[in-house]
Amino acid sequence: MADSTIWWLVAGVVVGIELLTGTFYLLMVAIGMVAAALAAHAGASLTVQVITAALVGGGAVVAWHLVRDRTPQRATARANSDVHMDIGSAIDVPAWNGDGTASVSYRGAAWTVVAADAATATPGAHRVKEVVGNRLVLEKI
Repeated sequence: MADSTIWWLVAGVVVGIELLTGTFYLLMVAIGMVAAALAAHAGASLTVQVITAALVGGGAVVAWHLVRDRTPQRATARANSDVHMDIGSAIDVPAWNGDGTASVSYRGAAWTVVAADAATATPGAHRVKEVVGNRLVLEKI
């Protein structure tokens, strides 16, 4: 079996795994394997093929990581009312714990809430500023 065929098959397997896991990084690794397959078609040695796969795939992973870190989507989704219906809702906090959290009843369930900053950790009416995991971040009204 030709080297290029092996690279194409491995790239296909990696793309299949990427489709199952949903990580975009595996797709970048597959791009490196495609580059190695093209190098094999061009008649490059196995060493050059492996180096091509490593440089192109690794470079694509680093580039994607840098692009992903520069986009504020992950931070803004926590405070987006289109994503979380709780953003902007009013909640009454009867008392705060010493660790900066409180337990409140909201929508028929017990929720752990945290203050957006230490100055707002006073009992009374608060508004949901963002949702982080299963905690509501509140700001004083």
